[in-house]
Amino acid sequence: MPATARATLAGLAPSDPPAMTASLRPLTALEARVVGVLVEKERTVPDSYPLSLNALVAGCNQKTSRAPLMEVADADVQATLDDLRALSLVVESSGSRVMRYAHNLPRVLGVPTEAAALVATLMLRGPQTPGELRINAERLHRFADLSSLEAYLAELADRPAGALVVELPRVSGARENRWMHLLCGPPAAGDARPAAASVAPDDGRIAALEARVAQLERDLHALAAATTRSTDAA
Repeated sequence: MPATARATLAGLAPSDPPAMTASLRPLTALEARVVGVLVEKERTVPDSYPLSLNALVAGCNQKTSRAPLMEVADADVQATLDDLRALSLVVESSGSRVMRYAHNLPRVLGVPTEAAALVATLMLRGPQTPGELRINAERLHRFADLSSLEAYLAELADRPAGALVVELPRVSGARENRWMHLLCGPPAAGDARPAAASVAPDDGRIAALEARVAQLERDLHALAAATTRSTDAA
């Protein structure tokens, strides 16, 4: 863990929190959700990417693979898109009657797509252990092994331009430390606590279920895209 991150979490240097980058302000929770959704959908539903406003709102309000859950309106997401465009994190494209939006995360942060996949997964699902991250990020990038993923986390934590992730202190009873992103600022006191205890999941079953959800999303977005094209042609 970077020295600045350790100092902040230990309360030794509260005035000097781990910075993500000198040129990018901390994002709001909705801004992080919007960027995370764009990164996710670029990989999982490429035929519908860039996303329309309606598709982006649906992704933000999605009830699976999200923590915390959100319920936001079109106007909220549109205002957020305008702010993200000013930060160059989102680009707008046209070519039909529907405006579409794409992310620019790797270029703005100066990280490879593999690292961007990890940051996006943390933005969408909250703090996670490396093992959880490997499972949850698989649809965005398949890491060869856990050590490969941990190497990317270490690089993100030790960036000269400022840390983008931080390893949280291990809590009592936990077997692994969790990691969180810093795009919304340094950790709050509650971030060090794990999610409510539950029975250990069957990783293979979860992966299979998420693959089915991804296929359903692709089918749904393909149908929506076909309907849009038919409407435009008419």
